[in-house]
Amino acid sequence: MASYHPYQTIASTGARIPGIGVGTFGSDHADPQDVAAAVAYAIEIGYRHIDCAAVYNNEKEIGRILNLAMDAGRVSREELWVTGKLWNDMHSSVREAFMRSLGDLGLDYLDLYLVHWPFPNYHPPFCDVSSRSPHARPYIHENFMQTWRILEELRDEGLVKHIGVSNMTVPKMELLLRDARIKPDVLEMELHPHFQQKALSDYCREHDIVRIGYCPLGSPSRPERDKTPEDTVDMEDPVIVAMARARGVHPAAICLKWAVANGHIPIPFSLKEKNINANLEAVTSAPLTEEEKKLIDGIDRNCRLIKGHVFLWEGATDWHDLWDENGEITR
Repeated sequence: MASYHPYQTIASTGARIPGIGVGTFGSDHADPQDVAAAVAYAIEIGYRHIDCAAVYNNEKEIGRILNLAMDAGRVSREELWVTGKLWNDMHSSVREAFMRSLGDLGLDYLDLYLVHWPFPNYHPPFCDVSSRSPHARPYIHENFMQTWRILEELRDEGLVKHIGVSNMTVPKMELLLRDARIKPDVLEMELHPHFQQKALSDYCREHDIVRIGYCPLGSPSRPERDKTPEDTVDMEDPVIVAMARARGVHPAAICLKWAVANGHIPIPFSLKEKNINANLEAVTSAPLTEEEKKLIDGIDRNCRLIKGHVFLWEGATDWHDLWDENGEITR
């Protein structure tokens, strides 16, 4: 049994969000029924945080599992934390997209709804790295705020308890916090030992924004379009390997313990029961020491894995333009 279970507290409501979630993005290769089965097993062994998104094309299957678990008395709705995300091609149809996800999941409300990407730039499923939408464009704050206003309305109506964003940058967050009536409670972002996003993490801490970290293990099964020759492998880093060997655990466990030690919530994905169980055990057993945490803090490689090539617009130089790396929003 787990010795403790990490949680983060949402500043605006006092709600507690479980400190590990089940990722449900199968990297374009996992069958929806298999993902749903993994969610079912995760709930059975104690997970309560399910990270969903419309674009993953498995919300109906996951919804059936959630309702079966609740109907059987294995978990109550109040114990679950279910996240949904607005896909890029629905920025102008927020309510329609939200209600479809809510219906597919078979729920009366969501705990969290995120704007998946700050651009309405669409790519088709299973596309390769060269895919480009002719309608893609850079970030336009006025347009984004029109989308955000509808999320605020959904929050007012109680259809969603918390709202947030994903794949943002400090300059974009500054504009959003300046203009939002309801501030984002959560930022979902890529976070792993080789990509620590310290400036953005510090910004979130300063503004009481909870961080959910995707790719917490370095996402070895990510789509081919997101792989480049210069990518590094977190779980092969000598510091992590040595630490895992000393503790008698898999390097994945060290990556997850590091996430918890840094105050963000990892959402690892796996279809294998052994891994799902091990991931939960990693965050609910002995945490890293302060010395171990500092050692991993020191191996940041600034290695972004989900680069977003497919969201580039005509005239963009390369994927770096998506991420405002010079401190200003790229136009």
